Amino acid sequence: MAPGAARIRLRQRWQSVHALLVLPVLLIVVITVADLRLPWDIHLGPALVIAPALTPSFAGPRATAGIGALALTAQFLIGVHRGGLATTNHMVQIITLAILVVLTVVYSVLRERRQTQLARVRTVAEAAQHVLMWPLPEQIGPLRIASLYLAAEDEAQIGGDLYAAAVCDGSVRLLIGDVRGKGLPAIGEAALLLGSFRESAYRHIPLDELATRLDQSVTRYAADLETPEEEGERFATALLVDIPDRDPVTRMTSCGHPPPLLLSPGHVVTVPSLHPSPPLGVHASAEHTMDVFSFEPGDTLLLYTDGVMEARDGHGRFYPLADRVARWTEDSPEALMHHLRRDLLAHVGGRLGDDAALIAVHRTPVERRHHGRGEMARHG
Repeated sequence: MAPGAARIRLRQRWQSVHALLVLPVLLIVVITVADLRLPWDIHLGPALVIAPALTPSFAGPRATAGIGALALTAQFLIGVHRGGLATTNHMVQIITLAILVVLTVVYSVLRERRQTQLARVRTVAEAAQHVLMWPLPEQIGPLRIASLYLAAEDEAQIGGDLYAAAVCDGSVRLLIGDVRGKGLPAIGEAALLLGSFRESAYRHIPLDELATRLDQSVTRYAADLETPEEEGERFATALLVDIPDRDPVTRMTSCGHPPPLLLSPGHVVTVPSLHPSPPLGVHASAEHTMDVFSFEPGDTLLLYTDGVMEARDGHGRFYPLADRVARWTEDSPEALMHHLRRDLLAHVGGRLGDDAALIAVHRTPVERRHHGRGEMARHG
């Protein structure tokens, strides 16, 4: 965050807190005036504890202590007006209020400390995410790209889902994957898979061979690190896509990963034919198939992880991704990600049960040689 933006944010927070402090102060004034005007047998003084009890919800320990001191002063004034501080009733009220104020301040201190720790955890998690998953560029050649990552863990911004892009001699290679597990425990496998992809994606090798190298990396990692209890449990799904700059013939290889959605103008959504192999790390000698489809200018390719498909609402219904994106086939990648984020979180009630990642890739027109959709054939 830029220093100027940080200062503006802090100033806005300061103004907001001070505006909210008017509420407990006003509450103390109203209770005090009402108590002084009511008959002698009606006592509102104990209600003064409400003011310091409310303050920690929007202010820190100092403000809470200040409001507590103001409430105690008001209780003293009521006691003096009601017959003096020597009466047992007023002394009990003052002592009780003082104890409650101290407890409220202690709670405020602990709450602020917890918020500081949580902010640090989130900062570290965000930094780790940027180190592991470099932000995708908004434009690569004729491709406009937008991405979305939603972590299931409340205190983390990274988990088992991953994506990456690499420019390779006239084409763009994309990886989207999902390692077993979610949240922080899955970071190790995600880092391994991303590192292996970045090391190999720039080489002039077919996607099926690239998938084999990723498979070998995951298998070696599992053999070195998995415990007997975890045997066979360390694996990852992945989808590799190779998009040429000047050719609509797009190649993809799936290792147990769901197929992408192809969004075309006119609210048309199709699913390219896909022949997936087992997930990475399950069968090191598995053969990987390379499929092809036509990705024309004006189309948008949507890649996603199973955390999107398997998101359930309160009635246990899965998120209907293909039906929902049909509304937004002509939107930009950025707008599409905005719609999907809002719609997906609304579907699950604000919290996902698993990590979710999406990439939207829109092909803009460029000068190229002609290829019709009818010329597409499956390459094995």
